[in-house]
Amino acid sequence: MVDLSAATVKRQTEELDELIKKPIYSIAPDALAKYEAEYFGQKCKKSYAMLQEAIKYIPGGVQHNLAFNHPFPLVFTKAEGAHLEDLDGNRYFDFLQAGGPVVLGSNPPEVREKVIDLLNTCGPSTGLFHEYEYHIAKLVSELIPSVKWLRLLNSGTEGCMVAIRIARLATKKRHVLKMGGAYHGWSDQHAYGIRVPGSKFTQAHGVPLFIFKGIDEFFPGDLKSLERKLKRNTLRGGTAAVMMEPVGPESGTRPISTEFVLGVAELCKKYGALLIFDEVVTAFRISPHGAQSIMGVEPDLTVFGKVIGGGYPGAGGIGGKEEYRKYLAAGIQTGDKVKKALVGGTMAATPLSALAGYYTIKRIYETNACDRANAMGDRLTTGLRKLIKQHNLPFVAFNQGSICHLETVGTMHFTVNWKKPWNIPKVLHETSVRKAEMEHMGAAYMAEGLVTLAGSRLYTSAAYTEEKIDQALAAFDRVFANVIKLDRQG
Repeated sequence: MVDLSAATVKRQTEELDELIKKPIYSIAPDALAKYEAEYFGQKCKKSYAMLQEAIKYIPGGVQHNLAFNHPFPLVFTKAEGAHLEDLDGNRYFDFLQAGGPVVLGSNPPEVREKVIDLLNTCGPSTGLFHEYEYHIAKLVSELIPSVKWLRLLNSGTEGCMVAIRIARLATKKRHVLKMGGAYHGWSDQHAYGIRVPGSKFTQAHGVPLFIFKGIDEFFPGDLKSLERKLKRNTLRGGTAAVMMEPVGPESGTRPISTEFVLGVAELCKKYGALLIFDEVVTAFRISPHGAQSIMGVEPDLTVFGKVIGGGYPGAGGIGGKEEYRKYLAAGIQTGDKVKKALVGGTMAATPLSALAGYYTIKRIYETNACDRANAMGDRLTTGLRKLIKQHNLPFVAFNQGSICHLETVGTMHFTVNWKKPWNIPKVLHETSVRKAEMEHMGAAYMAEGLVTLAGSRLYTSAAYTEEKIDQALAAFDRVFANVIKLDRQG
């Protein structure tokens, strides 16, 4: 059972509060140097050689944001179940799981065989209607009560963009409130309040500031903060939507409770704002019915991504209550009484993505894969907490089902306070220093055969077993044995 209770979230938050007050504990410099020399230097030579060639043609050497790992990105060639293999033949436990889309385990044969058959008969895309567009829309609507219709898109980013357009059309209001620290894709309007609550536009390089006139952030878990912003907006044309990840920003890195989410839903009703759930990570992962089913909340609009494409390209979409269907249409329509949100994408809703998503979600539901993945997440988190205590470390481990967090430095638990602007450079510097150490920990994990998301987040899948989790915990134990309190002056 996924525990999102107020008591649990309060404990997790208090532990994170304490973590960022303490000195930094990280992999010892001599241990890191040994990993760099003996593992990356000796056992990853083919990956390094390819990176040196790739960097001539690719900014930073890799195309994917999640691939930027210390001391250099590795080249992965095989993915199966709970494991990955790199170009040099090194084998790893896969806790990245493609960044979240993988719940059944990587490259499940029951989905792959359906995809191969499709490629042999139809091909990946036609630009025309395919039967699996209907099948997946029907399946998602049957699984998630608030979703009466589904429009498939290329990504979760696109889904968030469309959600705001629909909200503004439906309410005839302009302003949008998002939870501080949350990532809702990389569009201009969502490049606000990313990573650290209160950061506002400081991470939005290349985006004109006027873009943010209609958007603001509220503090995670703070209903008073949200209502202050809602009240203020009533004097400025009102709030069209409140957008949030139902487990907290950055996939629950700063956790929030069911009680808080219920409070947000009530405030949205009170102020006439649409409630938008970004379930790009949580839908079909912690429950086949979405995180909203666990909380007993039916948002007006739900954004999908990752799992909805089954790990294949074209993983995005938006669904919602019946009354918002009218703001979307296929193709360009003119002369309608109801104005439509502009939506498109040549490679959206391809036969490939629709079919892969359909069979993935169907399999997840039929095999209770979410329950299995969540149980493995519980086992991993419990084991990590025991190791943290055993090694007397300040680290914090917690999870929302199969979304697991191992916070060693608490990079994203800091807050920017604009009432004390003189402290902002210090906070941003501190998060930067801690982020570097988080990456060093990630390198140590990698050298011990553990692939994580940036050294701080781990996804489990139904492909994991108790034995595999215990083997992974033994690897974490080896890393923790080399952790020391760092001398910040050294």
